[in-house]
Amino acid sequence: MSFKRASTREQITQYLLERILDGTYKPGERLIELNIANELSTSQAPVREALRYLEAMRVVVTEPYKGTRVREVTDRELEESSQVRAALEELGAELAAPLLKGNVERITQESKQFMKAAKQKDVQKYSQHDIEFHRLIMEASGNQLLLSIWESVVLETRFRRTLSRIGEEQLVEFGEAHLPVIDALNDGDGKRAASILKNLICKFHFLKSTEQS
Repeated sequence: MSFKRASTREQITQYLLERILDGTYKPGERLIELNIANELSTSQAPVREALRYLEAMRVVVTEPYKGTRVREVTDRELEESSQVRAALEELGAELAAPLLKGNVERITQESKQFMKAAKQKDVQKYSQHDIEFHRLIMEASGNQLLLSIWESVVLETRFRRTLSRIGEEQLVEFGEAHLPVIDALNDGDGKRAASILKNLICKFHFLKSTEQS
């Protein structure tokens, strides 16, 4: 695989991030600069820069004599990120609703895709379309800082221990719980959309906790 010189670090960062999020690189697994550089046909310098950037994002951790490993996310961190995400999406939906009134085609399309994945019990595809569904709402808020903070929080919650706890059998039920959000946004009702999204994320966290116990 080859990369354009101008954005080598960015592309390698994205490459590694995608493989961490899809489970190719598992929590605790060591990431060796030389191996990655050889795999991507590049030098170690941009790989080192990418790993430092991922460490700043709290995706990997580097320890003396142990090297760089994929960071394991604790239950406590998942709980905290769920709480923050609920608050962010509550605000995001309230801001987005007036702007999305009568214009929810893209969000509706994502809901169709995650419902299709739910019926097929495809957790990975469900996750991809579910995240895009929420991202479109946050993007529609028009608040770039809010979107940026949300993306960093969602990165934590996607960290391989998310939808797998709900279970394949519950995907359809959970997917259907998203659909009233679309109606509220289409009506331009920010308060209703915000309430539904907040409760949805809280329910999701409750289901994860129940699965664990």
